[in-house]
Amino acid sequence: MARPKPETFDKLKTVAENRRARFDYHIEDKFEAGLALQGTEVKALRAGQATIAESYAEVRDGEVWLINANIPEYSHGNRLNHEPKRPRKLLLNSREINKLFGAVERKGMTLVPLSIYFNRTGRAKVELALGKGKQAHDKRASVKERDWKRDKARLMRERS
Repeated sequence: MARPKPETFDKLKTVAENRRARFDYHIEDKFEAGLALQGTEVKALRAGQATIAESYAEVRDGEVWLINANIPEYSHGNRLNHEPKRPRKLLLNSREINKLFGAVERKGMTLVPLSIYFNRTGRAKVELALGKGKQAHDKRASVKERDWKRDKARLMRERS
């Protein structure tokens, strides 16, 4: 019997976070995927250098790839240094890949990376989400709701 997946992922050190994704997309489902990296990429990640602001993932030939994620070259790397914006393979189960492929093809959803982090065993992981793009009025509603929560918290603080 398969062991149950944890509700939240085991994040020890967050390297990069895509905060804009939660504003631009309705997040439906989250997945934890491993990253197939080269040696200097791991060293650059451990130094805390990465950006995933404009990145996305796509399913190609039964594999999931992280596109446009920027992991800059390692400063002490030599001629074997990596290319900063190369496509990186994401490691998922075939069942998860099929689920992602179906959602992207049928429902028109997008695969958005939310964060890159190291777990307790020292492995680099990506928190990947299935998202549906928000319209402009949805974004306005999100801003309005966020402002109301902030004002409500301020009023509650003042009262007590």
